[in-house]
Amino acid sequence: MQILGLLRKEVPFSFYLLAGTAALLFATTVLRSINMGFIAITNTYESIIFFSAVIALLLFLYRVRAKEKTLPAVTFVGTLVAIVLLAVASSPNLPKEVLPPIPALRSYWLALHVTFSFIGESFFAFAFSASLYYLTVRDEQKKRRADRLIYTSIGIGYPIFTAGALIFGAIWAQYAWGNYWSWDPKETWALVTWIVYTGYLHTRFVKKMRGKGSAVLSIVGFCFTMFTFFGVNYLMKGLHSYG
Repeated sequence: MQILGLLRKEVPFSFYLLAGTAALLFATTVLRSINMGFIAITNTYESIIFFSAVIALLLFLYRVRAKEKTLPAVTFVGTLVAIVLLAVASSPNLPKEVLPPIPALRSYWLALHVTFSFIGESFFAFAFSASLYYLTVRDEQKKRRADRLIYTSIGIGYPIFTAGALIFGAIWAQYAWGNYWSWDPKETWALVTWIVYTGYLHTRFVKKMRGKGSAVLSIVGFCFTMFTFFGVNYLMKGLHSYG
């Protein structure tokens, strides 16, 4: 009903752009999944497409939910994050052929591991956008709204990321390699990322920390998130090197 209400009013072009982008990216994932006979999240290119799709969807839903209370700069930064991800996906160095996954990747535990991880990380990306906005805006009311956005985004993304990266990831590792945990570089950095966001929630609940400190911790957490995804892939060798 909220979407129908918006359609009756004049809305910014960016609203339709986010909706169209999310739909197109999800359609790409669905079509590739149909062609390869498994959900298309088994290499870096496919993962980036899915990651960007979820970010675009979250930004769209934020526009729908917040209405006139939307903080446009947050949407803008989030959109830039998705654009950068898609620019990386367009690199000729990333394989884009539609190929059936190798046996180790043909597991629904992997599908749960990857999809939940990226959904959680998409909320972290949203929190990152709100954190940058918080650090640059001076209006106290807007700061409070940004602070709530950071907290809400991490509060939702944290359990999803925990389930995907740590729980489902450990189960898939046992299925694929015979060990729940191997201290593989990606496992280790995913744990570091989880610890940073655990620290954010701890300081929020126990230390009652708000404002600048929370925003900085959110930014640090997202930097670790991106390093876990890209940095580990290209700077370190491990069990997660699948292309």
